[in-house]
Amino acid sequence: MITRIVEWIGRLILGPIEELGRGVRILWGGLSNVFIRPFRLRLIIQQMEFIGIQSLPIIVLAGFFTGAVFALQSFRAFSLFGAESMVGGTVGVALTRELGPTLTGLLVAGRAGSAIAAEIGSMRVSEQIDALDAMATDPINYLIKPRLIAAMIVTPMLTAIFDLVGIVGAWAVCVKLLGQSEPAFMVRLLDWVDFDDFAGGIFKGLIFGTIIGTVACYKGFYTKGGARGVGQATTSSVVVASVLILTANYFIAWVLE
Repeated sequence: MITRIVEWIGRLILGPIEELGRGVRILWGGLSNVFIRPFRLRLIIQQMEFIGIQSLPIIVLAGFFTGAVFALQSFRAFSLFGAESMVGGTVGVALTRELGPTLTGLLVAGRAGSAIAAEIGSMRVSEQIDALDAMATDPINYLIKPRLIAAMIVTPMLTAIFDLVGIVGAWAVCVKLLGQSEPAFMVRLLDWVDFDDFAGGIFKGLIFGTIIGTVACYKGFYTKGGARGVGQATTSSVVVASVLILTANYFIAWVLE
């Protein structure tokens, strides 16, 4: 009984440490291969198209209606105090600092991160990764580097698009739907939102893109158990990346404040 308890405690402690080590190995391997030939520029561009361009419709849709509903609820709340002019600045700060990067990260993790984990996981269980090793092709350089670098590049771009479209949605609701004065909306927006707010959101997008690429590649690369394992890796990729994004968002916000 004592032996089983000790073994259970050991697995409980060593399991997360082992997973963290593998994740760091994937991240370091992808980044350290950036300037190692072959550079895989074609694969990086393909992954940027897959993660970035193909994610644009959901980012634009989510950004517009996030800004719209936030402006609608803020307008109703501020109207109780006769402070409707503060809606523009409030929505702008909230989008650029928090909502834009966080929701973008969650959406990219759900759409692209899951697909990356499933693709690499399928290659693992079908022994295609072992075939790459047999052909003297580094799997980290061929599979991990393009996806990790692409996620790190396009996620901040998608964050900026989310911010812009969200502000447009807020403007449409406040000015066109609720009849607020456009100068009042724009003055507060331009007065409250500065470069630091925008840059902080873009920096968060970079960190979230790194998390998405690392977690998705890690879960796919270490998949086992056949088709069922691929499904579990895909689900786990989305859950772990989402939790890490929300956790990292708090600590980054705490540091930037």
